[in-house]
Amino acid sequence: MGQVSGGFTVDLRRLTVLRELERRGSLARTAEALHLTPSAVSQQLAALAREVGVPLTERDGRGVRLTGQARVLLAHAELIAAQLERARADLAAYGEGGRGQVRIGCFGSGILGLLPPVLRALAERLPRVRVDVTEGEPPDVFTALDAGRLDVVVAVDFAAAPPHTDRRYTRTDLLTDVLDLALPADHPLAARDRVPLRELACEPWVVGAAGSCCGAVARAVCAAAGFTPDIRHAVNDWGALLALVEAGAGVALVPRLVRPLYADRRLAVVPVAGRPPSRNVFAALRAGAEGDPVLAAVREQLLAAAG
Repeated sequence: MGQVSGGFTVDLRRLTVLRELERRGSLARTAEALHLTPSAVSQQLAALAREVGVPLTERDGRGVRLTGQARVLLAHAELIAAQLERARADLAAYGEGGRGQVRIGCFGSGILGLLPPVLRALAERLPRVRVDVTEGEPPDVFTALDAGRLDVVVAVDFAAAPPHTDRRYTRTDLLTDVLDLALPADHPLAARDRVPLRELACEPWVVGAAGSCCGAVARAVCAAAGFTPDIRHAVNDWGALLALVEAGAGVALVPRLVRPLYADRRLAVVPVAGRPPSRNVFAALRAGAEGDPVLAAVREQLLAAAG
């Protein structure tokens, strides 16, 4: 491949493919996230490499890895994407944000415990703006945000979420969601004011699936307390999880965002002794989009609801 051309142009859609490969680490996972075939991903990357005149991937065993030139290009891609978002935000601001559509991606318990007052306030404040909500978690919601299928993401910090230093996003911390213990009503520790997590090390546990936010956080909290939980049931639906606890099938950690689900159940919800485990909830926009008046209103209402 020859030297970089002084007048080369770049297809922004192909940059999106390169950015997703950096995040996912393999052609197959990139193809799945973008709803393409691995062959189509390879073709897009090859076309981008021809456009810029440098190699972007190299063989790594049976897979591929990014070249140094690809990482240089990705650094510029973040700036390009942010500048395009600022242009879109300026155009929206010119129209005063009075109409349009905003698409929010949010994890399940956030939809339950955080979004209802946000939606009510937005309906009153921006009655001509359509608001759509999709349930999802990292990394998929960030793939959708990058691709423009979502405008705002509300997520929890865990391994699958982007780091605080990721320049692709404007991030707003919303709240610290404390986790309590959910115990069957007749459990010997149900009447306690607080329960050390370690005392439940030998109990059967109900947690979320390993790749999910609730599953990852529960496993990490137990590991920090010095034990690996005996997981009998793995479910991602909080109502189903609480039903299993109520039936005596195990104990669980539940976030306070899901309080509406356990108010009328026959179970005990007890704080953890010592420093309570918690998870950080944040909102993210594409970098540069913070000037959009509709998205600014969404972020403002999210902060109000979190407070």
